Amino acid sequence: MKTWIKRTLIGALGVTLLAGGLTACSGHGRHGGEWSAERITEMRGKVVGKITDKLALDSTQKQKLELLADQLLAARTAMRGTQTDPRTELQALIGGAQFDRSRAQALLDQKTQAVQGSGPKLIAAFADFYDSLNPQQQQQVRERLQHRRSSWWSRG
Repeated sequence: MKTWIKRTLIGALGVTLLAGGLTACSGHGRHGGEWSAERITEMRGKVVGKITDKLALDSTQKQKLELLADQLLAARTAMRGTQTDPRTELQALIGGAQFDRSRAQALLDQKTQAVQGSGPKLIAAFADFYDSLNPQQQQQVRERLQHRRSSWWSRG
């Protein structure tokens, strides 16, 4: 497989995994702004607990899930960088008479580096967790992902 195709696929997988983590931990819009570190830790615990219960994970599998949750949060932090408000960054891009292309490219480069930096660890953590599941648990994960109407841990 060509290198650029492989990198694109890995990047797309990384972004997909990050999106799941960001959705679980972001607070924009639905919760009135940014979540505190305590709130994120609380929600991480709730999500890990629900997934553990729904999949009937053993202690080794739960450990791997917790590592995956840690990697998702680390990737989220890396993706955000020093930016505290995405709207401010967007306003800076469109604040002048013309769109600030060089600043937008720098922002894209920063996000791309964050995905490339955290992506391999995130993929490894997800793979370790998924591979630790038995076939029935893996099937449950696949079925829940097919029904994406709501978050997969909140469905019955």
